[in-house]
Amino acid sequence: MSADIPHTVSLFSALAVKKALDDAVLPAFGRQTEAAVDIVYDPTNVLLRRIEEGARPEVMVGVTGAFPALCEAGVIDPSSVRSIARVGIGLAMPPGGEPPVIDTVDALITALRSARSVAYSRTGASGVHFAGLLERLGIADEVNARATVVEKGFTALAVVDGRADLAVQQMSELLFVPEARVVGPLPDGAQHFTELSAALGTAAVDRAGARALHTFLTGKEAGDAYRRAGLEALPLD
Repeated sequence: MSADIPHTVSLFSALAVKKALDDAVLPAFGRQTEAAVDIVYDPTNVLLRRIEEGARPEVMVGVTGAFPALCEAGVIDPSSVRSIARVGIGLAMPPGGEPPVIDTVDALITALRSARSVAYSRTGASGVHFAGLLERLGIADEVNARATVVEKGFTALAVVDGRADLAVQQMSELLFVPEARVVGPLPDGAQHFTELSAALGTAAVDRAGARALHTFLTGKEAGDAYRRAGLEALPLD
């Protein structure tokens, strides 16, 4: 192992890129550097709470909009923030059966009102948007009365184990549960894209190792992995 690469690098990451990181990015990084990564996966809002409580990751992947405040607080190096991907929100259902039509907002409303229960997470970016969308569409009380609210994690698990008929989450997170069937993305007028960025922590224990991981997360090989995992990779700077 190279002397300037640490044995372990600490990484906080949003769930949206978990499949890409677990399946391809981190194994490739480990092979090329012989470095290990100590990773915490959570919705960005939960990661922010961890940081408020004193956690200081060496590298972070999260919703781009969260980074200005972290930079202002001295937690993140402002010059290191790099946009890496964006992802839209979709619906998943149990395997088998006829998928609902969701190609228009009216069709989406019908699907949501017809579901026995809709699973979503109120801590993730997708869930925050969806909660507001229900209010805007005028169906919040009806859907929430029988919703399956997931604190954090993959909402598609709720359609696999029978708790819900539909699950709402970012497309890349729905794909992490292969037993679920992805219906498709939300239609125009209901869709919301979340941009994700990678950045270096100012309190990195080993800057060389953190920079190596940051460079890898923002490189072409990682971009290809993001696309395979259902995200839209953004042009590199």
